Amino acid sequence: MQNDPVIALQWYDVVGLGGTLAILAAYFLLQTRRLSGTGLTYQVLNLLGAAGILVSLIGKFNLSVFLLELAWVAVSGYGILRSLRERRG
Repeated sequence: MQNDPVIALQWYDVVGLGGTLAILAAYFLLQTRRLSGTGLTYQVLNLLGAAGILVSLIGKFNLSVFLLELAWVAVSGYGILRSLRERRG
């Protein structure tokens, strides 16, 4: 009998998985037309997702993923600010 290796997740791995799920949920809800691509909820899910993935890089850094997620945070942050301004005005 061969023993299956146990996957040992660190806290930052769990945060990264949560981030991945947030981005996938946002995209699924967008595709099923339950969210608007310019809506606040969609932007917040993307921001939190990208931030979670950035945190996961504590375990093993990857420059490409870091730059992608940093851009994702910036674009989502812009979208959030735009949505809040539109609500006020």
